[in-house]
Amino acid sequence: MAGDTDTLTERSANSARSAVVETASGRVAGVTSSGVHVFKGIPYGASTGGANRFMPPRKPEPWTGIREAIAYAGRSPQAPASPQRPELATVWGPVDTLPVGEDCLTLHVWTPGLDQSKRPVMVWLHGGAFSYGSANSPRYDSTNLARRNDVVVIAVNHRLNIFGHLDLSAIGGERFASSGNVGVLDLVAALQWVREHAARFGGDPGNVTIFGQSGGGGKVSALLAMPSAKGLFHKAIVQSGASVRFAERERTTRLADAVLKHLGLQSGELDALQALPLQRLQEAATPAQATLPRPRHPLLDRYNFGPVIDGSVLPAQPFDPSASALSDDVPIMVGGTKDETAIFLAPDDAVWNRTVTEDDLAKRIAAVAGGAAATLLAYYKRRDPTAGPSDRLITALTASNFGVRSIMLAERKAARAKAPVWMYSLDWETPAFGGRLKSPHSVDVPFVFDTLHVIGDAHRKPGDQALANRVSKTWATFARTGDPGNDAIPTWPAYTDKRRATMIFDDECRVVDDPDGEVRPLWFKVATA
Repeated sequence: MAGDTDTLTERSANSARSAVVETASGRVAGVTSSGVHVFKGIPYGASTGGANRFMPPRKPEPWTGIREAIAYAGRSPQAPASPQRPELATVWGPVDTLPVGEDCLTLHVWTPGLDQSKRPVMVWLHGGAFSYGSANSPRYDSTNLARRNDVVVIAVNHRLNIFGHLDLSAIGGERFASSGNVGVLDLVAALQWVREHAARFGGDPGNVTIFGQSGGGGKVSALLAMPSAKGLFHKAIVQSGASVRFAERERTTRLADAVLKHLGLQSGELDALQALPLQRLQEAATPAQATLPRPRHPLLDRYNFGPVIDGSVLPAQPFDPSASALSDDVPIMVGGTKDETAIFLAPDDAVWNRTVTEDDLAKRIAAVAGGAAATLLAYYKRRDPTAGPSDRLITALTASNFGVRSIMLAERKAARAKAPVWMYSLDWETPAFGGRLKSPHSVDVPFVFDTLHVIGDAHRKPGDQALANRVSKTWATFARTGDPGNDAIPTWPAYTDKRRATMIFDDECRVVDDPDGEVRPLWFKVATA
């Protein structure tokens, strides 16, 4: 963490020193910019290095004087992201290039006022498959979301990949009992910080919404099933990352054994494991994962280095065979983008150039859906008669890799008949790259945060800002009331098994009942086989 100081560095002409806020660990001062008070890099936990590695988070070390909270900080060591085409490296704006380290338990706050207005609090959990990413991306800048909707937004950094989810419990006993889940225990610690400090930043600790996209949606899914998180949040939004199941102990113990074997360490040398350089420990992750067998439910089982069903921190699967009763009182919004897999398939030249053949399409879908492939292929051909095999491949794999989990979460939440669930799809297509990406994974993020200005001009088209206004208002309305309905969108009924109403966000928003309902049961059967 940065050292203590009473001196503030020079700031840009359109920013001014914000009022000082007293936290439990010491005073912090941020900046006021565009009518929003911004505090960056506030520690909510101590360093996770050395003896704290693989341990539950600890309170931050207190400081004296006024700590500058004016710059992003806290980026966990990163696993490599999925390969992309070079032209897509910065597809959604600049990426976080801050140094990585185990002193990574920080959060950032945007608030319209340091008063007693008790604004809704929205806590953002970044994406990256529990393995990479940070809360420091410019597209997560929450100035517009906070100012235009009068909400407090807090974005969280925490431990990732092997540092947050190496399950040593079977090897190291009680001392390492929680090691497989310390990354999500960090999130609980951040939410405890929010409960203690929200009012000091103009927010209401009794009205907290957690929201996250991709891996962040998986983090939301995990928190919905964690007893230690109960009562720390009151609403939840899962964007393109619904997680029905996480890894179980047999698999995560096997993974930990493979890590130790790769590093040449014995089970009694866990102190040495805690002392290893970051890079050496991280280098063990990929070869260790290569030793694992195929998951039991490939379309549902999520993440190798991710949350672990350990009977304690995560007592049971969050949405399998049913939604966790722990979150019965939590309203949920869940959904994704129309063509999630377009960006993951982009490195495939045949998909990028739209030269996939019908035979190739059939083989790829059969590899996922087995005996159900012919029925699925016939449906998508009938549904989109003018779409070529490449585009139908994107549609089908979006259904298998994202859609089935989102719908399953919604179905099982609705079946509890306690708090409501709302289902959506963002269908807006980017014009960039000749439209090849369509409505890909992560296209929704700059609409939620109202940060279209940070993405490249190639992604902009008429009407996009109006959609950003609607989407960000809808997210904030849900955070305020627990119901996303507002005057910027059509009437949006909650999701039930009778209607399965789904809001489509596009240039014109509309509600569709049970989209692709003809193949929904078939995808469920494939996913649970």
